[in-house]
Amino acid sequence: MFEDLFTLRSQLHEGRCRAVELVESALTAAHGPARSAFLRLFEAQARAAAWAADQARAAGAPSGPLAGLPVSIKDLFDVAGHPTTAGSRVLAEQAPATCDAAAVARLRRAGAALIGHTHMTEFAYSGVGWNPHHPTPANPATAALDPATPRIPGGSSSGAAVSVAAGAAWAALGSDTGGSIRIPAALQGLVGFKCTARLVPLDGCLPLSTTLDTACAITRSVRDAVLLHEILADRTVRRLPRPPGRWRLGVPSTLMLEALEPLVARRFEAALSRLSAAGYPIEEFDLPELSELPVLQTRCNFPAAESWAWHRTLIEAHEAQYDPRVARRIRSGQDMRAADYLDLQRARAQWIERVQARIAGFDALLSPTVPCVAPPIAQIAADDEAFFRVNALLLRNPSVVNFLDGCALSLPCPPAGDWPVGLMLWAAAGHDDTLLSLALAVEATLWPEHASRPA
Repeated sequence: MFEDLFTLRSQLHEGRCRAVELVESALTAAHGPARSAFLRLFEAQARAAAWAADQARAAGAPSGPLAGLPVSIKDLFDVAGHPTTAGSRVLAEQAPATCDAAAVARLRRAGAALIGHTHMTEFAYSGVGWNPHHPTPANPATAALDPATPRIPGGSSSGAAVSVAAGAAWAALGSDTGGSIRIPAALQGLVGFKCTARLVPLDGCLPLSTTLDTACAITRSVRDAVLLHEILADRTVRRLPRPPGRWRLGVPSTLMLEALEPLVARRFEAALSRLSAAGYPIEEFDLPELSELPVLQTRCNFPAAESWAWHRTLIEAHEAQYDPRVARRIRSGQDMRAADYLDLQRARAQWIERVQARIAGFDALLSPTVPCVAPPIAQIAADDEAFFRVNALLLRNPSVVNFLDGCALSLPCPPAGDWPVGLMLWAAAGHDDTLLSLALAVEATLWPEHASRPA
């Protein structure tokens, strides 16, 4: 298991390693086991950032909270001097960006060594992580358990998660529109935090849905998730230390627990049992509003309508260069009416108000992040019906939080060394600090080896 950022920062401070060594290790992985996780590498920039951090540290000068540590960037965010192609062929000849996206600039200012642009679903439009234009990176966590069967990484931040799981980065910048951070984190045994969308600026990031898009990160621990969020949102998380009995947790039975694979159901129940035994009050309850989501989005949905608005000129001229599955989803917004779009906005606002009222008594809700473990790549590569079925299943639970405009964190369910299963903690908009504080406590309960690590 790779160390997390906090451990590495301590080793750097104590002189037990140097940032240049960590960057070289990351680049070795990026050229080796994580090769397909990257669409392009920023080797010179990464080495320069690491060298500068080491020099500053040697001189006793500040080097930033990331101190030359390797971080990968989803190919949706502008990085100065490099093109941004969103995993597509249609933008392959795009001119290099002249400045960093806002989120990238904050990472660079924090001292991050930016390793490269990572693989992704074309234009971020699926939760599977498959892209016909580039080799799909196999899931590193499942490869250790089933080497003969390459399995999906999850998406759309597929390469982002693989870069972290395979040791080519210690954190990854990605985006989450319907689960694109939490899905690959859950399928690969990592931590993915989707903050309240408005907290991190999206300037310099290619949009999928301007209503739902969120810039956020994948990490190896919850405390790293807190650190990355503080950098990306340019704010300090207010810690709320409480004993287990002072939290109130809810488990919505509507929708979120349906059609779970037996392994996911067992691991989720085992996690709840461990939390209950540790003193966390947990209440299962009905949340009927979740059953309304398919009806609310029958005539119109935000990703289709908003992606069509952005892509309509490009796709009319270059549709043959698009992934057909992505083009199909984008074109589904072509006939959506403005009246239906405005109706959906109003219906969403009313739905959010009703859900918030129903969950107001809970500090957070608990659900499986996704209902299944990672299926084989071959299962979805050549079969459209299987692809869309798996995609819908992966998006079902996490997309609830995006429609709610809420915040959520996925962390692994024990035990280590088994098929990765994600536990999702989620809450309404603006409850990020409460959620992160709870996640730190839950992680320490489920993974006692983390309890001695100060956050």
